[in-house]
Amino acid sequence: MEKPKMIYLNPLAVRIWHWIHAIGITTLCITGAQIRFPEYINLFGSYRAAVLVHDYTGIFVCIDWLLWFSYYVFIDKSLIKLYVPTLDDLKTGVIRQMLFYGFNYFRGKPNPHHPTPDNKFNPMQKGAYLMIMTALVPIVLLSGLLLLLITQKWMIALGGVKIVVGIHFLLACSFAAFLFVHMYLATLGHTFWAHIITMITGWEEEVEEH
Repeated sequence: MEKPKMIYLNPLAVRIWHWIHAIGITTLCITGAQIRFPEYINLFGSYRAAVLVHDYTGIFVCIDWLLWFSYYVFIDKSLIKLYVPTLDDLKTGVIRQMLFYGFNYFRGKPNPHHPTPDNKFNPMQKGAYLMIMTALVPIVLLSGLLLLLITQKWMIALGGVKIVVGIHFLLACSFAAFLFVHMYLATLGHTFWAHIITMITGWEEEVEEH
């Protein structure tokens, strides 16, 4: 039996970052939910324990995000190439990908996007990841750091603690919703585990169209 062609998509540094970030964000969502709804959720024991885990995990994720940003901007220098949608992506690519995820995948049609090391993400992923990684995540982390570090006087200047808490909570809810969509779409490879295995090994099987 002929071995499938494999393509190396995700270097070790990217995979390590991805799984650290995944664990960190999941922990933040769970502890954040317990902090917000302590009467309904108690996975980390006491309220204080949930706050401590949330705070330290948040700092860790901040460092992890800075490493991700530094890698793609200063080392790999591919942030714009990988994450910014092209004109063709905006004109037709997003629609093609939406049709695939919404209809054509369930009809057994091939994915219109064929990843390469220089073009890993489909048009939908590019737009979503660009917005999330360069806007949503930094604002969530910054608002969390403000709640953790800034004095009461600074909070008043920013509109008060409730304003910052509200922004932090609403954006965190948006991020949690994205995680569920992200996990679902991760199962829509040519096999259920294909994309997940790629984020473990770095290698993805090239699917031949028939």
